[in-house]
Formats: sequence, C-alpha cells, structure tokens
Amino acid sequence: MNRYEPGQVIWHYEHGLVLQSIYAVGKKTGNPDYCRWVKMMYDTKIRADGTIAGFREDEYNLDQINAGKTLFSLYHDFGEEQYRTAIECLRLQLLHHPRTQSGGFWHKRIYPYQMWLDGLYMQGPFYAQYAAEYGTPADFEDLTAQFILMEAKARDGKTGLLYHAWDESKTQRWADPQTGCSPHFWGRALGWYAMALVDTLDFICAASDAHEALSAMVRRFTEAILGVQDTASGLWYQVLDKGGTEKNYLESSVSAMFVYFLFKVLRTGLVQEGLRDAACAAYQGIMEHRITEDPSGELHLAGICAVAGLGGTPYRDGSLGYYVGEPVVRDDFKGVGPFILASLEREAAMLRD
Repeated sequence: MNRYEPGQVIWHYEHGLVLQSIYAVGKKTGNPDYCRWVKMMYDTKIRADGTIAGFREDEYNLDQINAGKTLFSLYHDFGEEQYRTAIECLRLQLLHHPRTQSGGFWHKRIYPYQMWLDGLYMQGPFYAQYAAEYGTPADFEDLTAQFILMEAKARDGKTGLLYHAWDESKTQRWADPQTGCSPHFWGRALGWYAMALVDTLDFICAASDAHEALSAMVRRFTEAILGVQDTASGLWYQVLDKGGTEKNYLESSVSAMFVYFLFKVLRTGLVQEGLRDAACAAYQGIMEHRITEDPSGELHLAGICAVAGLGGTPYRDGSLGYYVGEPVVRDDFKGVGPFILASLEREAAMLRD
C-alpha cells in the first residue's frame, strides 16, 4: 500500500490477486482503510458506466476474469452499480468464451484448444460466486465439468499431480503426442489449481454432487502434494517432483499457495487429519527462508518465479530447463497475494485451537 499509487495498478490477474488479499485483510481485521484503499485502486479501472479500462472481451483471456472477484465485495459493501455492471461484463466473456470440443474453456484465444491449470483459478471462483448470487444450476454443472475434465486429462496416475496444461489438439511442441499434456508438474500451476478448488467450493452447496466431486479432488490432491513436500524446509520446489535436480529450487509462490490450501482445507473440514503439521512446517519455512526485513521495517518475500507459461513467442517448451531457468524475483504479486491469504488462513486456524 505504501509502494503503489492508483495509476500503477492495471486490470491484470496478479494485481487483482493482491488487491483481493488486501481487501480480505480489511474484512478480517475490521479496518476499513484497507477496503477503501482497494476501492480507490479499482475506481481507476471501473468507469461510471461499468466498463473496465484495460479489459477486452474479444481477447478471450481467462486471466482477465480474476481481477473481477473483488467486484462482488465492492458491490456488497458500497452498493455502487458500476461494480454490478462490471461483473456482468466479465460473465459475458464466459458466455462467449471459446471451448475445447470436450467443453473446457480455452485458456486464451491465442492458445486454442488448450486448458491450463491456471485458468481454473482465474475463472472458477468468479464463475462460482456469480452462479451462487445471480446464476442458474446449469452454471454449477458447467463449472464442475471444467474441473472434472481437467483432472481427467492432466492428472498423473502415479504421483497424483497434474501437468501444467493439456492440448486437446495435441499439436503443440510441448504436448505429449499421446496425452496432449505438457511434460512437467510446475509448482505454481498446481498452486493455482489448489486455490481454485477450495475457493470455488465456498459457493457450492455442501449437499450437492458438485461439492462432493470437488471435495474428492481436494482429498486426492492433498495426498499428492504432501508426497512432494521438502522435509527439511517444509517448502515445495519449482518443479515439484524434481527436488534433487540441478538448478531446481524451493519456490515461494507455490509454497504460499499450498499453505493457504492446506489451512483452508483444515478450517472447512474437507480433510480432517494429517495436514496441520505439514501446513505449519511450510508456513514456518517461508518465514525462515523467504521473508526478510529491510532497515525501514518493511517485509519482503523472496524466491518467486517471475513468470512461466507455454508456447508463445519466443516459444516456451515446458522443459525442465525452461522452468528452472526463468527469472527469480522478490515481492512479486503472485507470491505476495497468496502469502497474505495464507497468513489469514493460518491465523484463523490458530484461533480455533
């Protein structure tokens, strides 16, 4: 909040993520200053007529949906109609969004016939909240089908982990010619998937088939990530199952995302046993190995992969060398946002004890 002025925030998934986390701090602490600051940031992007500066529906980019999650809270708390109109603008994209032949949303228009784990987080919780507040039962069926399809296509039967992406057309150079999957388990992609599961479940009726389907995914996924947690540090690697490989490293954003996931799973009772020690060890590992304090007293989070993807120009081939070779930075929103959310979930868990 001290480092960023309103004009520096853009309509972007990672800006939306950190603003969502700050708003959550405001709600949790009862301090309205946090929520007002987030509102100020959003009001530079949401015009009076509800159109969104920097958003284009015809990009058909699921990343563009993520910043819309906080619009629900802004509309509930401040009652200004431009937020409600903006929510409808984003829902309209999902109505028109291109799909694979099997019904899954393309990750972006520029990545045809591809589903990425990232996309489930970018659209899933938004779609679920829209369905709960303004939608129809068919929305929940469609949303659940997205998760079921991605798990069916991308989950590895041996490890229980999911590959970063699946190409239905099997034409990408990164795609396995038999399965269409990318070749590795990239940490943050699975972090997005983890958060997508628990955040989407917030809006699904506990007695429904959809809730049971996603809850079963949570249980399977929990077992898988505990199997690749580094026992010495409590953290997780950039490429999850290649801990002993040269240049692979313990990465902060996936570790924060999994901490958030594990503590939320505990709080909501989706899994009852065997998680607390792992979650606490991971949080402590971040505090000991990745958090630093500068002379002014400000905290910083190091060890964050700056960005990773597949395809594009220059071409990203999804190889191990590619993932471990991307720049590593500090204070990137893709790490800071999940760390704030993880801290809130940890505090909630500690207060219950």
